[in-house]
Amino acid sequence: MDELKSSGKSFGISKWEVWRAWEKVRANKGAPGVDGCSIEEFEKDLKGNLYKIWNRMSSGSYFPPPVRAVEIPKLHGGGTRILGVPTVADRIAQTVVAARLEQVVEPKFHPDSYGYRPGRSALDAVGRCRERCYKTDWVVDLDIQKFFDSVPWTLWVKAVEANQRRSTPASHDVRPHASEVSCPAVAPARCGRVGRTVAVEGPVAGGQRARGAPDR
Repeated sequence: MDELKSSGKSFGISKWEVWRAWEKVRANKGAPGVDGCSIEEFEKDLKGNLYKIWNRMSSGSYFPPPVRAVEIPKLHGGGTRILGVPTVADRIAQTVVAARLEQVVEPKFHPDSYGYRPGRSALDAVGRCRERCYKTDWVVDLDIQKFFDSVPWTLWVKAVEANQRRSTPASHDVRPHASEVSCPAVAPARCGRVGRTVAVEGPVAGGQRARGAPDR
């Protein structure tokens, strides 16, 4: 991991980007995907596993593996919903892409949007509601039934493509599979399980380089 930039590669993805994505995925924990590889098992060959992700993404040969489907009960009853659990490696790749896209799409969000946004939480939304309860005596509560079953995915993909072209320098695009992106603007059905609200540990702690981190 001594090479920080993707010299000679098709896409400009640094190894530091992959390392920071790994730190976030590890902090979020999560269950194994279809390959059965846990966070702990992935870490046993951390340097090799991260290199594979970086090499495939920067060369344009990365393809996401299948997602493990898990049924979870809906809140307040009403059946179950399918939760997609990607592999650890795929979660890292998604986080690399999300970080690039987030720089572009985050400023476009409505100030009252709180879901899956950095530095915001449900408690912030509740706090805003409390403020407005002193000003008005009415509230609108609504939900879109089976949103991800009916959303027009062709439009969704176009939105992702339009923003990813602006998220990287010319000739260094990161072109993710649209269904693999996990970010506030493009959060398809299988992306809700990659939270990004946990603080990311820096690659250097206490003056020592973290294990497996790319060399300076």
